[in-house]
Amino acid sequence: MLGVLASFVGFTSSFTVVLQGFLAMGATPAQAASGLTIITFSMGALGAAFSLATRQPIAIAWSTPGAALLAATAAPAGGFGAAVGAFIVAGLLVVLAGLWRPMLRAVEGIPAPIANAMLAGVLLDLCVAPARAVGVVPEIALPVVLTWLVMLRLARLWAVPAAVAVAALLVGVLVPMPMAGPGAGPRLEWVWPVFQPAAMLGIGVPLFLVTMASQNVPGIAVLTAFGYRPRSGPVFVATGAASAAGAFLGGQMVNFAAITAAMCAGPEAHPDPARRWIAGVANGLTYIGWALAAGVAAAAVALAPPALIQAVAGLALLGSMAAALRGAVADEALRIPAVLCFVTCASGLSFAGVGAAFWGLLAGLGAAALFRRA
Repeated sequence: MLGVLASFVGFTSSFTVVLQGFLAMGATPAQAASGLTIITFSMGALGAAFSLATRQPIAIAWSTPGAALLAATAAPAGGFGAAVGAFIVAGLLVVLAGLWRPMLRAVEGIPAPIANAMLAGVLLDLCVAPARAVGVVPEIALPVVLTWLVMLRLARLWAVPAAVAVAALLVGVLVPMPMAGPGAGPRLEWVWPVFQPAAMLGIGVPLFLVTMASQNVPGIAVLTAFGYRPRSGPVFVATGAASAAGAFLGGQMVNFAAITAAMCAGPEAHPDPARRWIAGVANGLTYIGWALAAGVAAAAVALAPPALIQAVAGLALLGSMAAALRGAVADEALRIPAVLCFVTCASGLSFAGVGAAFWGLLAGLGAAALFRRA
């Protein structure tokens, strides 16, 4: 039962962020729906397969921080095709990390304050969206924000799903919502990739780093904390390959889950740790069911006011933003390099066609190296 609940919370809490990321990259609504469908199916199939094969509660998720990075980055000059090329590169880099340990160690060697600062910087613009939405569509945004606040106090796990439900109810009342239509079903659209150097460097590399630092490494840590010893290499290879293959249908990254992994691996899933893998299988199979509804979710988002969708996405990311900010300034010795990374990533800087996330990471790492020498 908890595996089913984990998939419900995982999907409803962040699918708006994923869609915002695709749309910001230049995807059409149909391409965004296709991308959401394929990554939801991929993470369900992989999660169920790994849990069954290893008898460990391995949950696979989409990269919510990666989606936030996409939402905060300007669309590449080559359009969504160039973004897809960058997604493929990011997926192949994850495969390489699974096969070549020095690369994984290099990613793990990025100072935690710098990684957190990069994440906080790319999240900032989305996280201020709820405040903007209250000024643009107060009749819809204010009830959504208040619902989120109340549920955050009463039942934190349900805060974002409750906000999504209220938003859907209000949009359904205020906007005529067709029962079905083009793109409402699980339709997939092929997207030809364009391998553009600026997009691969400015989107693909940061997407890989954010996914590894904010999803894969914490996801492994969660499972380890509950006494499991997942073999990260095969999971990296499989999720990276699935991400690269899914990119041809508009998808982005799938990876180790962190929050939903804690739900599936904890004692609430089953008193016997040896039986908790069943929650991982249930979680994966339920995600496959959610994949069938991804087109409906995308169609509903397309009808809603953009400011409202951005607000819901921002609410879903506020917890991640708070944790990232705390981690960014925790180490006094790296505080200034982390702040430099944060403000650069948040600036929206684009230089030589490469976005702010890459330059922010470069600035933070460069300053950290300088401070260490001093």
